[in-house]
Amino acid sequence: MNPRENGHGDGSGARRAALFDVDGTLVDTNYLHAVTWWEAFRQTGHTVPMWRIHHTIGMSSDRLVDHLLGEDRDRSQDDRIRSTHTALYATYFTRLQALEGAADLLRAVADRGRHIVLASSASEDELAAMRAAIGADELTADALSSDDVGTGKPAPDLVERALERAGVPPEDAVFVGDTVWDVKAARKAGVPCVALLSGGVPHEVLADAGAAEIYQSPADLLANLDRSALAH
Repeated sequence: MNPRENGHGDGSGARRAALFDVDGTLVDTNYLHAVTWWEAFRQTGHTVPMWRIHHTIGMSSDRLVDHLLGEDRDRSQDDRIRSTHTALYATYFTRLQALEGAADLLRAVADRGRHIVLASSASEDELAAMRAAIGADELTADALSSDDVGTGKPAPDLVERALERAGVPPEDAVFVGDTVWDVKAARKAGVPCVALLSGGVPHEVLADAGAAEIYQSPADLLANLDRSALAH
């Protein structure tokens, strides 16, 4: 049997999992999100600096708006802000680019016996577009989006659902992400987080959040896979 089919490729018999964020981790989208959120805020009369928006990428959309506009705001425009961002970002769907080494990393992790689950704060439609960009459908069938949980990152709900989907306890999983919110969500769920710099978050910020390991990109993690947490 192909090890990619059962997650037991190391011969140990113990099921292990690799849980992957997608935006900024496997697909180069974080700055597209920053631009389209900036425009969505602008169209609804809000001036929000793009650097602040970038720092919130990886949060669920409701938490992102709360963080940037404050929880005591007039919420009458919230649906318009989110729908404007959704429409603007959708114009990029056919042009999304996987980060170098993304598909090869997934294949290498699967070959080492880990069951792969995507755990993304993106909507189902956005996640489908990113899966198409990665081009490794045989490895990304187990995929969770923001539509699958009530509360998004940095709450642990999405990571916990991914653990359920994989059928493993936290100690038998590793989460791979690129933002502080990924690290915090994983740690709250009891899962170590391997962080990538490909989303634009500085090394020291990810380290301070509690990332177990930090690599430049999917390609860098792939090159160092045998000495990473994913090899154990």
